[in-house]
Amino acid sequence: MTLLECRGLSKSFPGTRALHQVDLDVAPGEVVALIGENGAGKSTLVKILCGIQAPDEGTIRFDGQPFAPERPADAIAAGIGMIHQEMSLLPGLSVAENVLIGRLPTTRVGTVDRAQVGRLTRSHLDRVGLRVDPATPVRRLSVAQQQQVEIAKALSLDARVLLLDEPTAALGDEESAALFALIDELRAQGVGFVYISHRLGEIDRIADRIVVLRDGERVAAFDHADVPVDRLVEAMVGRAVDQVFPDPPAHAGEVVLRVTDLARDGVFEGVSFELHRGEILGIAGLVGAGRTELMRALFGADPADRGTIEVADREVAMRRPADAVEAGVVLVPEDRKGQGVVLGLSVQDNLALPSLEQLTTRGVVTTSTLRRLTGRVAKQLELRGHPGQSARTLSGGNQQKVVIGKWLERRPQVVLFDEPTRGVDVGAKAAIYEVIRGLAEQGVGCVVVSSELPEVLGLSNRVLVMSRGRQTGLLDRADADEERVMTLAVEDR
Repeated sequence: MTLLECRGLSKSFPGTRALHQVDLDVAPGEVVALIGENGAGKSTLVKILCGIQAPDEGTIRFDGQPFAPERPADAIAAGIGMIHQEMSLLPGLSVAENVLIGRLPTTRVGTVDRAQVGRLTRSHLDRVGLRVDPATPVRRLSVAQQQQVEIAKALSLDARVLLLDEPTAALGDEESAALFALIDELRAQGVGFVYISHRLGEIDRIADRIVVLRDGERVAAFDHADVPVDRLVEAMVGRAVDQVFPDPPAHAGEVVLRVTDLARDGVFEGVSFELHRGEILGIAGLVGAGRTELMRALFGADPADRGTIEVADREVAMRRPADAVEAGVVLVPEDRKGQGVVLGLSVQDNLALPSLEQLTTRGVVTTSTLRRLTGRVAKQLELRGHPGQSARTLSGGNQQKVVIGKWLERRPQVVLFDEPTRGVDVGAKAAIYEVIRGLAEQGVGCVVVSSELPEVLGLSNRVLVMSRGRQTGLLDRADADEERVMTLAVEDR
């Protein structure tokens, strides 16, 4: 029996063929992994299935009946739920209002039944393992917690098919394990899944079958998930890709960043380390360990309450990001769309923003100056895209290169990378790894936070481990392995 059946789906946009003659089947209780590089057509396919876009050609049948949703409400009513990679929550509303949006229970006199709202929301949050007050505004939650709210929202709709677009991109190991257990529970109840992920290591754990898209076409399919990663990568990109992390350069430079007893009340405390020129320092820990909060304090976005930060042997009061940038410390943030790029501006304008003073001649930044800047960054980072192209239209990997590239003209001494490969494809990951290594080779000190432990171990000269806001270890590369890091990451939990 087939629950969802797609035949010959095609979709084009001006100048771009997003999908061409794609077939997809999902049976009740089955998880079908949909993989491919950014721009392969995965998101377009699921947007068609949930009524956001209409196909140019092809047919869909759901539960044996023709299915042609004209809007998301049609898909929801039919029993298709979508968890987007780019979260669709309303930050000013509470967790409960987001989970039950449009479906808030009311009393007999027509007012919102707050007690019932709280009970219903709590039951949905419990299913995804999220322990927050349903009345909490979404804007106060971490990215990982917001993703869990997205999942709870989809589950509250009693969907028969769930479309998951990078559901673990913002989750740590514990939250991912809870999600996988939940998927197992739901598929035992007959729920079907289309599961998009760039984390190929989790495909074997969660998927029953794999479908590979490349350049809008279905190029491979596997009737089981036990497929070697290198074979999947080759199908995705059309060539063999080296999956080995580049060895970090040997560093013998002086200390470029010294952090002593840094603390932010209620968030983290007692963090101390030294970063040398040309060194890559990885920071590992579970979600809630305080890694992102530490990076934001180092950048002055959320200033520390105690402790000292020295850049090149000069103490700097990081009270705002401008202090960090002036001192030569820059941040590639976790939320690249919300904090890293201005989506409505062009590639060249985004690249120029942090360096307008340096690029200005007699009060004017000329088009030729912007084009030269874009050319330098594009060559160094292998950035794809026209200088005048809107950042909104770039793939996730190229958007991340813009976030990195905009700082290069400032010639930073320290670059802080917070989840630098979140939500980008395997080819873009390899390119970003080379960018980080290249900066280190030039003598830049690099700090890398990642929820993917193999990434931290593979990239770093040393690994700092955090647990519940405390520094629990600082390991040399030779001493850092997954077991030892995880033991430190759960200390006092």
